[in-house]
Amino acid sequence: MLTDLPIRKIIHIDMDAFYASVEQMDNPDLKGKPIAVGGGGKRGVISAASYEARKFGVKSAMSGNLAAKLCPDLIFVKTNFDRYIEISKKIRKIFFDYTDLVEPLSLDEAYLDVTKNKKGNPSASKIAEEIRARILNEIGLTASAGISINKFIAKVASDYNKPNGQKTVNPEEVIAFLEQLDIRKFYGVGKVTAEKMYQKGIFTGLDLKQKSIDYLDKHFGKSGHYYYHVVRGIHNSEVKPNRIRKSLAAERTFSENLSSEVFMLEKLEQIANEVSRRLNKSKVAGKTVTLKIKYSDFTLQTRSKTLPYFISDRNILLETAKDLLFQETLNNSVRLLGISISNLNIELSKKSEQKSVSVQLKFEF
Repeated sequence: MLTDLPIRKIIHIDMDAFYASVEQMDNPDLKGKPIAVGGGGKRGVISAASYEARKFGVKSAMSGNLAAKLCPDLIFVKTNFDRYIEISKKIRKIFFDYTDLVEPLSLDEAYLDVTKNKKGNPSASKIAEEIRARILNEIGLTASAGISINKFIAKVASDYNKPNGQKTVNPEEVIAFLEQLDIRKFYGVGKVTAEKMYQKGIFTGLDLKQKSIDYLDKHFGKSGHYYYHVVRGIHNSEVKPNRIRKSLAAERTFSENLSSEVFMLEKLEQIANEVSRRLNKSKVAGKTVTLKIKYSDFTLQTRSKTLPYFISDRNILLETAKDLLFQETLNNSVRLLGISISNLNIELSKKSEQKSVSVQLKFEF
């Protein structure tokens, strides 16, 4: 029941078309124009698109070739991650003026728990307004926000009035909000799952709510419990300031398909070097090495090996990746290779015990 939820005031801040907006901010000539960050070249993939480009159907993870067909006037801009990281740090500095409970999800979004905040402001909605105004005035970018009693609802709400808007879902509005919500808007329901739900007559939160937990477990596996609870407003995950990294990875898409393992070794070495650099920078090591192979027909294959010891050394990483590459014959020519390392030597924090308390429906948001 909703009345068993912990009392929290959660804000989800999501920057608007972050990479593209940074590029438009730094180059005024790009303002108001359809731009794509990344995606240049014969095999490029888009990292982000401006809202002007999105009107034509251009979006992240789309090939540059397709994007150019959809939007002939599309301007391609090279990615500049150093700049995006620089801006992201400035944004997070603003967050920490309000609370230390900040959980970044990526460079452009984060959860904030402002139940108890440094400003002593009882209104999470007003805090979100103030943060968004500061990001605009001090940095020059717009952000959207969702505000509610837990992370799930706050994240869904942040997408409601994009760009440059916010939505608050008060405690007494949670159930009605979730019941009328299109199932595609539920965080964690991707395109494939949405299609599967449609086939079973599940189109809204209300439809989902009418399914038993046994039914959802049967048809959606371990995600069934998650769907059953979130549609009832139950999502007790706390904002974790120090999120535990589960893996590190790097990958490369090639300008030409590679048809022989011999031609892939040089690429693997480059990828292994990058993964090792990231491991050493983060001061972690891992035991499980996974090789990712995407073929020319876009089918994906992964091969993994768990070592008896933790590694971060690029030579061991490379040799393990080579073993995985030669483990079996390739199905086709290859367009992408990636190496990831998981089972990291980071001590998992003990899960905090969840305490159930009554939600006060007049709780000020």
